[in-house]
Amino acid sequence: PARTVGAVFDGNAFHPGHTARDHLGVYAAMAGCPDSRVAELLDLLGLAQAADRRTRGFSTGMRQRLSLATALLGDPRVLLLDEPSNGLDPEGMSWLRGLLRRLADEGRTVLVSSHVLHEVQQVVDDVVVIRRGELVAAGPWSRLTGPPTVLVTSPDATALAAALAAAAGSVEAAGPGRLRVRGLDAPRVADLAADHRLRVHELVTETTSLEQLFLDLTTEKAEAR
Repeated sequence: PARTVGAVFDGNAFHPGHTARDHLGVYAAMAGCPDSRVAELLDLLGLAQAADRRTRGFSTGMRQRLSLATALLGDPRVLLLDEPSNGLDPEGMSWLRGLLRRLADEGRTVLVSSHVLHEVQQVVDDVVVIRRGELVAAGPWSRLTGPPTVLVTSPDATALAAALAAAAGSVEAAGPGRLRVRGLDAPRVADLAADHRLRVHELVTETTSLEQLFLDLTTEKAEAR
């Protein structure tokens, strides 16, 4: 089974008297993995210098790394990870994003359950949203968020709104001198403003965050809809 699916559900499943090397050695023996795999994973997960320390002294972040190393022992094609970034510092977060992206790019399926949505958003390909045990949305991240909008600030907002609407853009006021545009990307908005000799002070592409998508789909208002 360890060669098919690797799972991380509990970051504390270690004998406190074992070292990281001991722990991985036990699980490697059960999975039929060579000792060389233990050394390889200690290095990959950034635990080489702590390999002979007892796990009772490990920080939460180090426990997360050791759990992930355990899941990877059998070089599985599927990984199931529950809150893998728990306890990691900013450097550890960045390292984890790179590792998960690399594992996925190798052709593995990496399933991550997490409430740290701004972190997940940076590496996710597909999203599954569950509310009260029921599936409410699933699909590619780009499809669920829809096309981005463009926020433009201009002292010539009225004239610019007319030019953008004529070019098949959907335009709405977003405050004094500000417009929110749908249906046109930022380069097209900039080109139209230049063609009409209209001033632009700010041009920003807005995208829906994973956190906002989650809230839109799981709040009481969403449930009422």
